[in-house]
Amino acid sequence: MSEDLLALFRQTGALLDGHFVLRSGLHSRQFFQCALLLQHTDIAATICGRLADELRRIECDAVISPALGGIVVGQEVGRSLGKRHIFAEKEAGVLVLRRGFRIGPGERFIVAEDVVTRGGRVQETIDIVRQKGGVVVGIGVIVDRSGGARPDFGCPFASLIQMKVETFPATDLPADLRDQSAVKPGSA
Repeated sequence: MSEDLLALFRQTGALLDGHFVLRSGLHSRQFFQCALLLQHTDIAATICGRLADELRRIECDAVISPALGGIVVGQEVGRSLGKRHIFAEKEAGVLVLRRGFRIGPGERFIVAEDVVTRGGRVQETIDIVRQKGGVVVGIGVIVDRSGGARPDFGCPFASLIQMKVETFPATDLPADLRDQSAVKPGSA
């Protein structure tokens, strides 16, 4: 399934090649622009339905996702699981719950995200759930591009694509990236 999904990313123009600056500040030759894939509602329903199938065995009450990239994923996973979906969004540079979203004591959540490299946004979302008295019981992402280097979040983790995409600190770029202008295509 991973190869078929990668082909779909390429077919929709959602797997970009070039010189990119990731949210983490690291640089990369490849970037998964999931919004280009998920703009096709039939594809979003199918792909996120597959992700929901990977998570279905986990008992949860709701799905939460970090904005912006995780919103469509979380909405579709929640729909497929028959659970409500809420999202965290930035306020003054940090993720917070807004719009009247609530997390009840002991409420069990799956965190849904589009892409994980280092897991920072997923961890921020986990922290929000825990601070509000909820429990994170699982994590689902479309693409795990960490090559196994993502943190252990302490609960089941599912992804549809697992791969190692090379990343580089700005101070140690290979020659081919030093010779290209960097683009920051994701949400900051």
